[in-house]
Amino acid sequence: MKILIVDDEQDVEIMFLQKFRREIKSKLLEVEFAFSGQQALEILGQSDSPDVVYVFSDINMPGMSGLELLENIKAKFPHIQVSMISAYGDRENYNKAIKSGAKGFFTKPVDFESLKNEIAELLTNK
Repeated sequence: MKILIVDDEQDVEIMFLQKFRREIKSKLLEVEFAFSGQQALEILGQSDSPDVVYVFSDINMPGMSGLELLENIKAKFPHIQVSMISAYGDRENYNKAIKSGAKGFFTKPVDFESLKNEIAELLTNK
């Protein structure tokens, strides 16, 4: 299963690769990274049927916000599951994300156990 992590902070790549190293090594997961909403859409648009099945995106990014990215993904690739993350667990962002079709909503720092459970759920429903 291929997942796409979208965050303008590039150091998250190292953290995610460490947290998911077992799943990556055992080939359960393939992880790709985008550092902007625009870059994420370019990755997803590389084929008519992208092999990414899950996107985990930060909400607060320069340029296209994570909420705008979520709306774009849901319009173009409705089968892709998307979860959002924010440094601020505010109700307004949560409500917008869920209303726009987000599967989940996380606050920073990421609870990797909850995230792994969500991804495991996707793997079993695949």
